Amino acid sequence: MNRVNAGLDKWSYFGIVAAMQSGNVRTEQRLPDLRGFDTWDDATILSTLLAGQRRALDAVEQALPAIAEAAGLMVPRIAAGGKLIYAGAGTSIRVAVQDGSELPATFGMKEDQLAYLIAGGRDAMFDTLADAEDDIEAGRRAAETCSAGDVLIAIAASGRTPYTIAAAQAARTHGCLVIAVVNNASSPLAEAADHVILLDSGPEVISGSTRLGAGTAQKAALNLLSTLVHTRLGAIHDGLMVNVQAGNAKLVRRAAGIVQQITGCDQQRAAEALARTQGHVKLAVLLCAGAGDLAMAQDILSQSDGKLRLALSKVSASV
Repeated sequence: MNRVNAGLDKWSYFGIVAAMQSGNVRTEQRLPDLRGFDTWDDATILSTLLAGQRRALDAVEQALPAIAEAAGLMVPRIAAGGKLIYAGAGTSIRVAVQDGSELPATFGMKEDQLAYLIAGGRDAMFDTLADAEDDIEAGRRAAETCSAGDVLIAIAASGRTPYTIAAAQAARTHGCLVIAVVNNASSPLAEAADHVILLDSGPEVISGSTRLGAGTAQKAALNLLSTLVHTRLGAIHDGLMVNVQAGNAKLVRRAAGIVQQITGCDQQRAAEALARTQGHVKLAVLLCAGAGDLAMAQDILSQSDGKLRLALSKVSASV
């Protein structure tokens, strides 16, 4: 396996020095005033940890302009059928997979538009395969699946993960838009990207444990980014998930409620419309809003590029 320090024993003197030189980043630094942390009472430990989580969310707020710009870059590519690809290792890719795996059910994103480049493969989602993040060649090979028109979101708290950097660099050579989500400024991953979302969450309460503040900042930022993208793609109407895929009883009830809330129809009519449309919320809304039949609702929604607000205005003008 070709590692970043290939041929160099990680526990040799030079291996340790190389690792130390590459690890001088804010997320690896130590916060002051934590001596005796393990002797503190439970309430003090928990309040200190919670303060770290709040700092992480403050970092996300500072990144809102960068998140908005990233969404603007992503929307036309995803709308045209490009894939959304997440790349990373450890906590970063686990957070990313959680974000991506919920997009089909929540926003109706097609499963074949999603992909994940995971250092160590799917086993690394459940087991700690620490050295997988150093595998440069694996990152390059994984990115061979990227193509022009796709979007790669590369996530690494340090911004120095070799696998993720290699994947980002290779993806760009294929014409893929690369967005880096990092918690440290001036990192190699940021330099490899077309656009950077910097989440400056700072040192961790537990030094170097980026599953804490950095992980929280990453999850919040990805939540905001993917939600904004799908809002612009027409998956949200007045705060309602109009592309929801009703795969269980709870979501069937939610879909019916959405139809009722938008159109003001009763429960029976909402249920009948959803039955006619095989659970397609937008089409059910248009039927309850006055579209003459299913074919008409489908034509109007198609003419409106899937945007329900525009489609409703067309239905209103036709009745």
